[in-house]
Amino acid sequence: MLVAAVVWLKPAPGWSFRGAGYAQTTSGQSLAIIVNQSNPVENLSLTELRRIFLGERSHWPNGRRITLVIMPPGEPEREAILREVCRMNEKDYNNHFLHGLFTGEVFASPKTLSTPVGVRKFVFNVPGAIGYVRTADVDDSVKVLRIDGLLPGDKDYKIPMQARLAK
Repeated sequence: MLVAAVVWLKPAPGWSFRGAGYAQTTSGQSLAIIVNQSNPVENLSLTELRRIFLGERSHWPNGRRITLVIMPPGEPEREAILREVCRMNEKDYNNHFLHGLFTGEVFASPKTLSTPVGVRKFVFNVPGAIGYVRTADVDDSVKVLRIDGLLPGDKDYKIPMQARLAK
């Protein structure tokens, strides 16, 4: 005889039930949007940030070309940026850039670097660069931008770091 039981589980601290799978917040960390220290920008709206990450804005107010640096597909930081900033999945993001490059609406593909240290060093060395890292990976070599006036860790900051669990 087969017996089935249904048990209601309360998520453990730091875990939440989300959509079709579970999501775990990474110690409540957020992603920090980082730029070179010489960049005059201190704050971006989430809308402006989205335009930058979609390649729709190519220059900073000082005229310097924006160089976008991102992490490779499958990394939780990239998934968070695609979900929270671009409001796209990986396939839609790739198609957006392919279409934009073909039509001339986007002028350059993002640079892809495999580690947070690589992203941070690239941003440090390239005056027009913008990227993202977990707050734990930030150091004094780069500047953290405010997004809608808020820094990572502030209440209502819009770019939480959430990693999806493998199913």
